[in-house]
Amino acid sequence: MPVSSDHADERLFVTHMRWSANMRRLELLSPWAFCVPDSVSTALHVVLQGACWLVVPTAALPPLRLGRGDLVLLGHGTGHVLADDASLPPAGPGRNGRRSLLVSGGYPAKCPLPLLASLPEVVLVSSARCRERGVRAIVNLLGAELEKDRPGAGAVVPALADALLPLVVRAWLDDCAEAPHLDPLETLSDLEIAAALERIHAEPERAWTVTALAREVVLSRSAFAHRFTRAVGEPPHAYLVHWRMTVAGRLLRESDLSLAEVAHRVGYASEFAFAKAFKRDYGIAPGGYRRAWAAEGDRDR
Repeated sequence: MPVSSDHADERLFVTHMRWSANMRRLELLSPWAFCVPDSVSTALHVVLQGACWLVVPTAALPPLRLGRGDLVLLGHGTGHVLADDASLPPAGPGRNGRRSLLVSGGYPAKCPLPLLASLPEVVLVSSARCRERGVRAIVNLLGAELEKDRPGAGAVVPALADALLPLVVRAWLDDCAEAPHLDPLETLSDLEIAAALERIHAEPERAWTVTALAREVVLSRSAFAHRFTRAVGEPPHAYLVHWRMTVAGRLLRESDLSLAEVAHRVGYASEFAFAKAFKRDYGIAPGGYRRAWAAEGDRDR
């Protein structure tokens, strides 16, 4: 049946987390520089005070100067360097000179947000142009929580970091819509792909195939597979597996369901097959993941 939605882009903004972002507050005195490796799939940096340069060796981009209040997102596993002088090699922090204050971190998930696949390698949200109040509010809260190390910060900081990611993307899209030389993202008007994501998210336990998903949104198999990969950044089956593992991780963290019950909830007929898929995706067995998460919660209390 035909697909229609007033907010078809919402499913492209759904976060896709395994472990939440690891955010740190960095107080640095010049000269300073540090490397972020390409193993960090999605990196986010905010300049709270001072200024610095972003250098991306693999991209055809000149060094990018970041001033107070500027935020930069690198969502394609792109290795990069931050430094107070663009000519500096990566090094440890200095002890004298100008002071810079940053909030910096990374999201370790393979695909934290479907929409990231369609964004450029480097997304700059300038403080002078950002109209998204939520970005500034969350940045201020993050800075305060990381500075004071208040009770409960272990729970508050990851939640703020996860909420910040879609707000940053939305702020960048607002800039895109107002700039005539930028082409707004086609994925946001792709109602069929948004609907397919909704089907996957609502029923991860179903034995979805590419053909079945294509039939749900009235597309040919080849057209659906091409458009899904372009919009989301990975083929339908790969995204389905990742989403199932995301749901499984949430169930392991937030429920007392047995491993067999969790396996059933995400479409696996056997606990063994589920455990094998989970370990391949997370790098840890589901039982070990649950114990590690419980131990982390005990430390925060």
